[in-house]
Amino acid sequence: MSRRTGNAGPAPYDFRRPIKLSREHVRALQIAFETYARSCGTQLTTRLRVTSSVTLAGIDQVNYDEYVQSLNNPTVISMVTLDPLPGVVLMEMSSAVTMACIDHMLGGPGGPQPERPLTEVEVPLLRGLQEKMLGELRYGFEQLVDIRPQLGGLEYNAQFLRAHQPGDAVIVAAFDMKVGAAECTATFCIPFNTILPVLQKEEAVETTAAERRVKDLAHRNLSAGLSAAPIDVAVRFHPIRMRTDDIVGLQPGDVVPLTHSTSSPLDIVVNGTTFAHAVPGNQGARLAVLVVPSPMEEPRS
Repeated sequence: MSRRTGNAGPAPYDFRRPIKLSREHVRALQIAFETYARSCGTQLTTRLRVTSSVTLAGIDQVNYDEYVQSLNNPTVISMVTLDPLPGVVLMEMSSAVTMACIDHMLGGPGGPQPERPLTEVEVPLLRGLQEKMLGELRYGFEQLVDIRPQLGGLEYNAQFLRAHQPGDAVIVAAFDMKVGAAECTATFCIPFNTILPVLQKEEAVETTAAERRVKDLAHRNLSAGLSAAPIDVAVRFHPIRMRTDDIVGLQPGDVVPLTHSTSSPLDIVVNGTTFAHAVPGNQGARLAVLVVPSPMEEPRS
């Protein structure tokens, strides 16, 4: 177990710039990436003419160095910008799945391929496919922000990338990706400072005094309207079950035995829900009920 040494004091924390995503932020990203994954899987199936799927596996917040260390070598990493958002996003998937995609686009079976850098002929094919995939990313994020993804450079070794500082916080979305028989875990790496303002704007609420007054007035009006709304209230015995032919055959003078005990109060019911109990009586010339405490449950034998 590690211990603090020396005279190091507490580390300062700027509450105006949180370093962790809230649950609401993660949920918003989850919805966006799940939408992207579904439409991306359909896009791959259509473009490659082979059954494909993309499923969101998880969203995590790590340091950039941790993300780089988690990637295989070699792999295929495309640098992407999401105008008008700042920063560089990394789009990564395995060399094996990348080569399988290219093989399918060239009419091949998509079988096992050697892990190697792409040729000058293969790079445009991959970029064309990724542009279609990024179009689905724009669709997935349209409820949060209108982005215009643009492809940049291509890299095969994450150690050579200097897209961010090692200690920078990044959001990593991992996807289970299948193209025919080939499968891998593909990732998107988004800088924390790129996506946080979008999420904070999404959850922002009205803060001006005028807007608060309008909301308070609307709440009071709603409460007053609900308090004055008429509601049908019924007082009844415990219901019983009868056969259909017995109901059809009922005649004046027939006696229908009830399961309601003579010593039990009646049920006061609203919309099928019992919320109180009462005993029958009268108030002047009208029938009435007196609300009584709910009967205690009988002890089990």
